[in-house]
Amino acid sequence: MTSLRVLPLGGLGEIGKNMTVVEYEDRIVVVDVGLRFPTADMMGIDLVLPDFTYLRERAQDIEAIVITHGHEDHVGALPWVLRELGETTVPVVYGGPLTVAMARSKLDEHKLREANLEALPDGEMVRLGPFELELVHMTHSIPDSAAVALTCELGTVLVTGDYKFDQTPVDGIPADVSRLAELGREGLLLLCGDSTNADRPGFSPSESVVGPALEDLFARCEGRIVVTSFASNIHRVQQVIDAAAVLDRKVSLIGRSMRKNVNIGRSLGHIEIPEGMLVPAREIDDFPDHKLVIVSTGSQGEPLSALRRMAHRDHPAVELHDGDTVVFSATPIPGNERAVNDTVDRLYHIGCDVVTAADAPIHASGHGYAEELKLMLNLVRPRYVMPFHGDFKRIHLHTRLAEAVGLDPKDVFQGENGRPLQVDERGARWGSREQAGMIFVDGVDIGDPADVALRDRRMLSADGIFIVVATVSEQDGRSVVPPEVIFRGVPSEPDGQLVEEICAVVDASLARAAQEEIREIDLLQEVLHDDLAEFVYERLRRRPMVLPVVVEV
Repeated sequence: MTSLRVLPLGGLGEIGKNMTVVEYEDRIVVVDVGLRFPTADMMGIDLVLPDFTYLRERAQDIEAIVITHGHEDHVGALPWVLRELGETTVPVVYGGPLTVAMARSKLDEHKLREANLEALPDGEMVRLGPFELELVHMTHSIPDSAAVALTCELGTVLVTGDYKFDQTPVDGIPADVSRLAELGREGLLLLCGDSTNADRPGFSPSESVVGPALEDLFARCEGRIVVTSFASNIHRVQQVIDAAAVLDRKVSLIGRSMRKNVNIGRSLGHIEIPEGMLVPAREIDDFPDHKLVIVSTGSQGEPLSALRRMAHRDHPAVELHDGDTVVFSATPIPGNERAVNDTVDRLYHIGCDVVTAADAPIHASGHGYAEELKLMLNLVRPRYVMPFHGDFKRIHLHTRLAEAVGLDPKDVFQGENGRPLQVDERGARWGSREQAGMIFVDGVDIGDPADVALRDRRMLSADGIFIVVATVSEQDGRSVVPPEVIFRGVPSEPDGQLVEEICAVVDASLARAAQEEIREIDLLQEVLHDDLAEFVYERLRRRPMVLPVVVEV
């Protein structure tokens, strides 16, 4: 009996790196290829991708990759996935027009110009092996968001992507509620739904309420205004531009991704900017403060983002000063709160006024609240539910919502990455666990840095390093010149007396090794390491990395 398998490789038990494998008759459709940003303990790691080993091993079975929308946590891993699948396997990548344009721009940066990307209009059907694919229009904080409906002989799986039921969206195109209801009437087999705001009661505010709030705020600002938002939030940028136009202010776009996404949005008709309104970054100082609005990246406190650099007085084009108002038209993604708070604090130190979503209605979430999740469940009336896109708390709360609208608890599956749900005519059950986890991007390389590498980086960041260079006689292994001691980043800076004591420990350790006839360099370094680490901890109550170097002469 052929079963349908839904295998999440990312996005469950976490916010980010969404990737789902839908499999039937040994053919695969991949929904979303996202990434997430590293946590503070991932020293030196630039990006975190889902572990897609399963796809690498099944590359020839992939019919297509479908992307729900253009946010990094849904499309960001695409260049690495396509490169790793190999040149012989180039699956078609489907998505809405804006989604495909953003994906193409991302692939161009990675010089992957052979990829086959196709914009799929909402409601149009495409045959993918045993599947029929359809995109259903949804509203989110970026245009061209869609839910993915995959139909096979067993029934239809609906992966919602990120969504909310905004009745007054900025572009005037609400979610296709009628098509969702049709899927429900036809009999939906499985719903994989967004859980991000399952913990928020009621309905989310409409994106259209943000525009008037921004205009009201701008009218009360006498100096320069800096608005930071997600670079992909095209609707928000449009509302900032509209508010600036009403108040006769020019607008400057700061941040490479902000300029790139606005250009893509303009080319597709998602954003309109009056002629002559945009000001290049190099001309900012040519305009008085009360005539300028700057739209910047950096709403999440990202280390190299434009606003973060401004806050640290390190931006080449914008120097913030007393009287500027910085508007955070976004809320921190869970895990980013500390970085955002640090940026806000530095802005206050400069003398800026800071306005956040806690102070004024200048942000609306792109994810539906609890009542919208219940609305989705009632519209599509699924046979089974698998909450997606959220940490375990939110997945649990989404489960409770499904039970509240009448689903049998046995038909709601709280999953995790690597745990496939198998559905056939007899019912649904968990399948055998598959490999899932994280792949780190460190510089330009991808892989799984050994645990020891991350441990060493944490140790270096906490207690520093000291290097001891010992020169020993090739004949008897004894020290022939005084050891050289080099400290870097050790919190308690060593004085001359400590250095002399360390040299004495080195001499004693080498003398003991010589007496025990230990001659191999590796063994000598091991003996030195143990003796020195013990001594330094006793003296400093710190555990810096100890790196002994033994040279034979």
